[in-house]
Amino acid sequence: MDLQLETHVPLVAMNTFGVAAHAERLVRVHSARDVRLVVDHPQWGALPKLVLGGGSNILITHDPKQLVVKVEIGGMRVLRDDVDAAIIEAGAGVQWHELVRWSLDIGLPGLENLALIPGTVGAAPVQNIGAYGMELADRFDSLDAVDLTTGRMVTLDARACRFGYRDSLFKRELAGKSLITQVRLRLPKPWQPVLGYADLSRHFGKLGHPEPDARQIFDAVCAIRRAKLPDPALLGNAGSFFKNPVVNRTIRNEILQDFPEIVSYPLDDGTFKLAAAWMIDASGWKGKSMGRAAVDARHALVLVNKGGASGEEIKALACAVQRAVAQKFGITLEFEPVVI
Repeated sequence: MDLQLETHVPLVAMNTFGVAAHAERLVRVHSARDVRLVVDHPQWGALPKLVLGGGSNILITHDPKQLVVKVEIGGMRVLRDDVDAAIIEAGAGVQWHELVRWSLDIGLPGLENLALIPGTVGAAPVQNIGAYGMELADRFDSLDAVDLTTGRMVTLDARACRFGYRDSLFKRELAGKSLITQVRLRLPKPWQPVLGYADLSRHFGKLGHPEPDARQIFDAVCAIRRAKLPDPALLGNAGSFFKNPVVNRTIRNEILQDFPEIVSYPLDDGTFKLAAAWMIDASGWKGKSMGRAAVDARHALVLVNKGGASGEEIKALACAVQRAVAQKFGITLEFEPVVI
């Protein structure tokens, strides 16, 4: 099927904040070949490009002038199923939660802690998504991507992707320069539950069920997320808007002197992750509104569109929260979503 250029396309249904915006030009890609055709196109090839997946990690503050490349690459399959591990592959346009559910349905557990994370498979490595004691990097095998300048296809392993906390090569050197088309994940065998996260431990402790199976962990993660986080289909949001800051021991101890109750977590490299939600709450912003945008009353990391908020309104709220935390704690919170 030939690629079709769409013009003046509404984006309100293509971003989970539900911000009203329009793409001047948009093209939908369903394969790596389509991406290369866009790059090689005599009119489109030289245009600046904005890659759009599920719209769950983006805040649109104006009508994009770039060519919006909407990723709709589908397909899920098992590449290998050996004694030590299974390798599964999914197209970048597949919804992440559908991949998690599918892998469980075919008897290949290992992604259950990452259930119900919004967005697409192609966006998962960009952000190195993580939740409930697991990151994508823990299950990552490799990915394919197309260079948006040359059209060259590359395959990158975990080392090449340079994963960090909510970070990867695709948020830095390759930001806006590459489009992920396929992602492969390694599910180790024998399966071992990951239950170190406090919410999961409490959940199964209350049930008197110390050894849950993968499906029970999947169900628990879904239930906990639904109880704590607003549904983007009902209240526009992009999940956690701020990263939990990581600081060295000296800075953490200095903050502890003034705020001994602050929540922090030691990391393997000797640094400490501070709970941004706690700091936002302590700064007086949990549940607070600015116009049509608000900090969610249940989870202070989540900013919500109460209805009709523009991207600029949501950004203004985010900056106000950022300033308040910096003034109180001397820590500047980083945004998780890409702001355009």
